[in-house]
Amino acid sequence: MKRTTVLNRREFNRFYTSATVYALMAANSSAFSQSSGAAPTGARSVRLRDGRSVPALGQGSARLAHGRHPPAEEEAAMRAGIDLGMTLIDTAELYGSEELVGRVIAGQRDRVFLVSKVWPSHVAGNGIARACAASLNRLGTDHLDLYLLHWPDRVSDFAHVVRAFEDLRAAGKIRAWGVSNFKVGDIEKLFRVPQGDRCAMNQLPYSLDDRGIERDLLAWCERHDVAVMAYSPLGGPGTALLGNAALARIAAAHNCSAAAVALAWTMRSGRVIAIPESGSVAHVKENAVALSLTLTPQELKDIDAAFPPPVDKR
Repeated sequence: MKRTTVLNRREFNRFYTSATVYALMAANSSAFSQSSGAAPTGARSVRLRDGRSVPALGQGSARLAHGRHPPAEEEAAMRAGIDLGMTLIDTAELYGSEELVGRVIAGQRDRVFLVSKVWPSHVAGNGIARACAASLNRLGTDHLDLYLLHWPDRVSDFAHVVRAFEDLRAAGKIRAWGVSNFKVGDIEKLFRVPQGDRCAMNQLPYSLDDRGIERDLLAWCERHDVAVMAYSPLGGPGTALLGNAALARIAAAHNCSAAAVALAWTMRSGRVIAIPESGSVAHVKENAVALSLTLTPQELKDIDAAFPPPVDKR
């Protein structure tokens, strides 16, 4: 009997043929002439409330530019992601990665859908406008495609936040705005203020290890046409998610990595954008396979058995 071997992430990359990666690059190449990181033809995408279509798989940067990898490697990884269709890039003034992102997108800004965030302590007075100007300077661009309020904590006047965002949008500094880490009560409060319902996105933690938003928040966002961006879609630091046996079996069936399976699961609804972070070109190539990976109904059932959805205790 022929022996079947399941490779771990690093072993998989060593033996993984470049055919799939080259096919993705060829499929995505025609999309690069489009502006603002439009989703490549044939790849998974998410429609925003303003009609724009963006890749369902982007790139995070929260832990980049902090010495975990050489800067040149992190920049090469992000550039590889752009070439493979992961043209949505997320950063924030808090992360310390905006300058790194700025170096990566220099000369190719029109290929990227650029997202940054303002910290809640900067919202008073004209703080949002000043924070946005500083982010634009660090990123080396004249506009953001999406600007988010990083947390609702300590923000008592959502009407002021919305006015500041709308002023930036009218001035062409941002194309759209949204929020991050908002629970149902927070976003309902936001929607009650004038123009609060123009919120385009809610960025949230979401992965097989953390399915809490499925209780009510995910459905709320879908009903109100608010797209969801999932950070930590492969689990947080120290997670054992990618070592799960069920994911390994499904990955072997698709000749891909467990990471690609986990990301394809996160994006399965067509309303969620996943933003994995990587400072490695090899890992970015593995992740990019999720853009064209479709899981079968049985595979989704197997994943639910391994990672049960949350129980509504109401």
